[in-house]
Amino acid sequence: MSVTFDLFGTLVDAEMPADPAAAVARELRERDVAVPDDFGEAYREVHIDAPPGAEVPLPAHVSAALASRNVDAPNNAARRAVVAAFDPDVERCPGAEAAIEVARAAGPVGVCSNCSVPELVRRTLIRADLKGAFDGVVTSVGCGWRKPDPRAFEAAARRLDVEPSELVHVGDDPETDGGVREVGGRFVDVAETPLSEFDPEVMQ
Repeated sequence: MSVTFDLFGTLVDAEMPADPAAAVARELRERDVAVPDDFGEAYREVHIDAPPGAEVPLPAHVSAALASRNVDAPNNAARRAVVAAFDPDVERCPGAEAAIEVARAAGPVGVCSNCSVPELVRRTLIRADLKGAFDGVVTSVGCGWRKPDPRAFEAAARRLDVEPSELVHVGDDPETDGGVREVGGRFVDVAETPLSEFDPEVMQ
């Protein structure tokens, strides 16, 4: 058995931008990019034809949104702007550390998180004082697939060197985190079983 945890909303609370497009636009201007007046609209449009379940890295999306308005973002400005725009204050959820320790007694422990922003999960774990707490960390931007797509959970299982059916995935969103059932694993909803009540029986 192996336990994976969702990150945002499960292990940590993170204050994300209320208006992501505006936050990215501000950081683009800081990098001398000529942000179009209708960037908010461009940000909300689909520009990259990705297969169902695939993750589109946000810097690639931002670059494509700018290109759709004939704006160039040289010197990796789109990536740098996205990383700067998503730089949240982070607070560890009550019971997170104890739940991780309970899970570790059953086998390898990992994170499986939907996140299209490079570096964000790593920085979040550092700020939550959870760096080094896991045997493997899988993000959608890293593996290319978003939960509930089975390939996201399969990637987590490979990282932890277990079969997907051995996964117990702990999360706050039954629609996305519950996708672990498609690979034969088990979903634990923190709305029903808070981390502070996590014990060995929860994983059975």
